Amino acid sequence: MSVVDKVVGEDRDNDDLVLLFLDNLVWPILIATFVAFAFLLPESFFTSGNIRFLLLSSAALGMLALGESICLLSGHFDLSVGSIAGFSAMITGLFMTQWFPGAPGIVGIAVILLVGGTIGLMNGISVAYLGVNPFLQTLAFFIIFRGATIAASTYPITELPESYLFVGGGDLVPGVPFAVLILFAAFALIGFVLKYQPFGLSIYAVGGNEQASREAGINTKRVILSVYVLSGIFSGLAGLLFTGFLGAATPSLGENQMFPAFAAAIIGGISIFGGRGNILGALGGVLLLGTIEAGLVMLQVQPTLIRMTNGLILLGAILLYTGIEKYRKAKLQV
Repeated sequence: MSVVDKVVGEDRDNDDLVLLFLDNLVWPILIATFVAFAFLLPESFFTSGNIRFLLLSSAALGMLALGESICLLSGHFDLSVGSIAGFSAMITGLFMTQWFPGAPGIVGIAVILLVGGTIGLMNGISVAYLGVNPFLQTLAFFIIFRGATIAASTYPITELPESYLFVGGGDLVPGVPFAVLILFAAFALIGFVLKYQPFGLSIYAVGGNEQASREAGINTKRVILSVYVLSGIFSGLAGLLFTGFLGAATPSLGENQMFPAFAAAIIGGISIFGGRGNILGALGGVLLLGTIEAGLVMLQVQPTLIRMTNGLILLGAILLYTGIEKYRKAKLQV
């Protein structure tokens, strides 16, 4: 048994069917929610066009939730994901339209990922090596880069290359958005790494018990640094998908996206305290939030009530998670 395996221990409780069901509860809830809206809106909800729009509009949030989930699994969190997405998109928009006009779309894609990853690197250095509290560090960057986004440009940046916008708004084949394929591929890749690769197991180990992981020989600082870099890269990718979906880089891009990203992770069963959770559950959380929002919009519910609903869903997820953890502890004591 490897050092990582000893630290991680038995994580998924596959021997307990009740816990297995509870840990994946987001999927039956998603199916029930979808069926309910299809019943309430029989002529408009369950259509290929609406499903395409639902998935496409959820892709960018999915990238933010993916980055947030990785941080949560390591026992940390990132409040700056939305601001990183907005700032990365705005800076890249300026890069391609004012600083280096005519630059090909692939260059813009590289730039936006580099900007996001660099900010994530700064977060990681501060938290892992300087010992800054992750809440204070990422809250500061949330505020700083939200302001920097508006300072960079107070108007939308348009006339971006079609190849750049295609990533977030184009179809690889008719009816199949490229952004949706990126969403599923990213979750599948990270899910594989977390389950089968030493680095992924180290993330679970650090989130479960950072001190024990360090004593077992895991370079915990490097793991923490890496998860913040990944969070930054996925935030930059979210900025790219938002830009393609909207057709422009806007000053408000990424605004108010931090809490939905956090909510999607928690709804999907990612532990608030680290070390436990299935990354695919976060994907279910993203799709659930997207389904609820799309359904409520089609029912002409006021936007303020929709935001309140998202908050209630998050509260319900936290209460449900608390109940599941109490049940889990009771099972361990038997």
